[in-house]
Amino acid sequence: MMSRTYQATGINLQGMAFGEADRLLTILTAEYGLIRAIAPGARKYKSSLRGRSELFVVNNLLIVAGKSLDKVVQAETIESYPKLSQNLAKLTVSQYLCELVLAIALSEQPQRELYELICSHLARIEVLDENQYILPYLCQAIFHFLIIAGLVPQVHNCLLTGKALIGDNCLGFSFEAGGIIDLAALTETINPPKIDSKLTLQELQLLQCLGKTDFPPEENLTSELAWINLDRLLRRYTQYHLGKTFRSSALVEGLSPLEF
Repeated sequence: MMSRTYQATGINLQGMAFGEADRLLTILTAEYGLIRAIAPGARKYKSSLRGRSELFVVNNLLIVAGKSLDKVVQAETIESYPKLSQNLAKLTVSQYLCELVLAIALSEQPQRELYELICSHLARIEVLDENQYILPYLCQAIFHFLIIAGLVPQVHNCLLTGKALIGDNCLGFSFEAGGIIDLAALTETINPPKIDSKLTLQELQLLQCLGKTDFPPEENLTSELAWINLDRLLRRYTQYHLGKTFRSSALVEGLSPLEF
């Protein structure tokens, strides 16, 4: 139970105009999970909260608890990611990740692992070179968030046989079953699950790399068609299991390969 006034460290995931000059923020905090709070006067030009209430900004916060909405009374910025808003692909991908975090985060309980993960991935995306391919980083971020949400797909063994997947297999991905299936096993299965997409050997190998903390070898970052397919697959899988559509998902889809 929060006291009347409490402190938290959090990142702004969403913001909207509220009243004449305030801003309503949705913040993921390490200590209390998701909170919604008013930043009073944050839309005024000279307000000390103006920059601190922007998207992707991390603050140490002093907050007053309210009956319906809390109020930010003090904010000290400890991190921001200004380069995300200077590049269309980086901004779009980061907005998608924020929407994903909003969909899986909980309120009124610590969410430190999730908080640290979103900060880590935003920092990684921010420092990418302008000509560096961004989709692999989006795919790995989605995969890591699915792990935290308990929704990570099975990508190492066939869901029907339990056997390790190998390159000679004809492979399919099932949203319903939650991972990869050796298509040869379907003929021996009563009421087989729906196959939503087929996978190439290269796509299988890339999927199996995504759970790692470090990133796949550099040679795997240039497989553009494979990454386009995996990005779409993971976003559709996420939407299927969370039961919601992300507004920024269409924006990710709309970016041309050249912008990636």
